[in-house]
Amino acid sequence: MSTVKIRNIILGEGLPKIAVPNVGETEEDILASAKEIADAKPDIMEWRIDYYTDGIKDNDKLIATAKKLRDAVGELPILVTFRTKNEGGVLELSENSYLDLVQTVIENRLGDAVDIELFHDEKRIQNLVFDAHRYNVVVIMSNHDFEKVPAKDVIEFRLKKMADLGADVPKLACMPHDANDVLTLLTATSEVHNEIENPLITMAMGDIGKVTRIAGQVFGSSLSFGAVGKTSAPGQLSIEDLRNAEKYLQLN
Repeated sequence: MSTVKIRNIILGEGLPKIAVPNVGETEEDILASAKEIADAKPDIMEWRIDYYTDGIKDNDKLIATAKKLRDAVGELPILVTFRTKNEGGVLELSENSYLDLVQTVIENRLGDAVDIELFHDEKRIQNLVFDAHRYNVVVIMSNHDFEKVPAKDVIEFRLKKMADLGADVPKLACMPHDANDVLTLLTATSEVHNEIENPLITMAMGDIGKVTRIAGQVFGSSLSFGAVGKTSAPGQLSIEDLRNAEKYLQLN
């Protein structure tokens, strides 16, 4: 498997890396959360800009906050994510507005990596991936299903489709209803991990899916999301619990 470098960390080797979401709603909250997150020493900070309504309305404000955020966290890698409402985000945007926003994130290098959702206009997605690589921004392409775990072949198809579209790291998160759903996700993850070069990120949400957040090294997921303070998804563990649990499952 190939590895992917995001600033100073490498996905796809050793224990899964840990990202902590910053869900501040104002610039003051974002910068305060950034300090708290940096103090917890995760591998990556995910800046969830869908929580930052003022910044979404004003590109200049978004860019200015991004610069302050970089100053606040130093060399900590930043993943910039606008999660659409349909996939669990907090703010509704039109198709074109979402894609234009991602373009702004890329062209102004607001982070070291950008999240691009799979289910949008394919031609624009391809162009965004091309531009991201031109600006040296890593692409994490994602799909989230808060209702169910898709069938195994659907999970595999989506992860491989992301890789085919040029994503550096395909990501899929879904909501299990029973243990078999969790096994479906883990099996699909393991098989795709063995078939394509890209590092993967997968997780099942909720209490029953917690095992998928800590067993990534065993099944082929290269990043997990932990919380410092407010969580951004069901079943998310604190960074301390996540770090300790991963160590227990570390492969020698």
